[in-house]
Amino acid sequence: MRECDGRFSCFMADMQNTPTPGIVPPLETSRDNTRDTAQEWGLAHIVADLRQSREELHRTRHPLGIRELPSREAIVKIVNGLRSALFPTHYGAPDLTDESVDYYVGQTLESTLRLLHEQIRRALRFLPEHRDTDDATLSAQAFAIAREFGSQLPQIRALLVSDIQAAFTGDPAAQHVTEILLCYPGVWAMTHHRLAHALHKLGVPLLARFINEIAHSLTGIDIHPGATIGPSFFIDHGTGVVIGETAVIGQHVRVYQAVTLGAKSFPSMSDGSLVKGNARHPIVEDDVVIYAGATILGRVTIGKGSVIGGNVWLTHSVPPGSNVSQGKIREGSGPDAPGNGFGA
Repeated sequence: MRECDGRFSCFMADMQNTPTPGIVPPLETSRDNTRDTAQEWGLAHIVADLRQSREELHRTRHPLGIRELPSREAIVKIVNGLRSALFPTHYGAPDLTDESVDYYVGQTLESTLRLLHEQIRRALRFLPEHRDTDDATLSAQAFAIAREFGSQLPQIRALLVSDIQAAFTGDPAAQHVTEILLCYPGVWAMTHHRLAHALHKLGVPLLARFINEIAHSLTGIDIHPGATIGPSFFIDHGTGVVIGETAVIGQHVRVYQAVTLGAKSFPSMSDGSLVKGNARHPIVEDDVVIYAGATILGRVTIGKGSVIGGNVWLTHSVPPGSNVSQGKIREGSGPDAPGNGFGA
């Protein structure tokens, strides 16, 4: 009988009926030639059951059998590269000078956009319209998307600078822009979101979701890449903020930790599956402040200049200039304000 220590490598060698190199157990200096069945893992049975689960009972594989998936590691590198190109003096090489910064930005974008091109190509394969697209055509389309995305980076940077300025204006504890760029989780999350939203609009939703979920895991801020967010948006503190796919947020809006802009109900089809893509999240107009713990659900509109107090649960629209706190609402005086109050 051939020696074996019961490990997976030996098990695989048994299955393939091929010899395996000698294995020295890490905690033993010797053992006899008799296999100790009491110490075997029963791997043959486990592997067979897992195969049955994968192939028959609990399939999770893509219907087309796609195995070339986008790489989380590559996407992290892409976001880091883009962040460095957008703000090289904060996230780039420490020895940059006025003479070298443009070269650094160009080199960083060259390598980053090439990496992005490959990840877009992989992500496009998951779209139904590309199930039969040949590889050359798919790669060409991925390149065109990456190129268009690159051309939007100046506009994305302008939006991010407006977010940074909103943080500086809206937080009395903020000392300077560098502190905000390096330390504020809301700005970190919005950097990811601005990049992801651009890719989402360009037709790469899987890659966009990857980018925002990386920020979610790092900051505790969950923003769907489909959410439309205007300039000068500030998330203070940030932990627990949730912004849904079809939310629309105007400019100069400020939200605090644990705010939810979510859906109230989920219509379903005849087979029980949920309807996807319908507008189901709030519209928040310009100059709104939403304090910590507030929950706003459904396709409701929060009027311009309103203030939503902490821990408010809101499932209806409020007119411009409203001041909502737990159990009451003080309405605005504008033409859209109704004649009497209603509970929050």
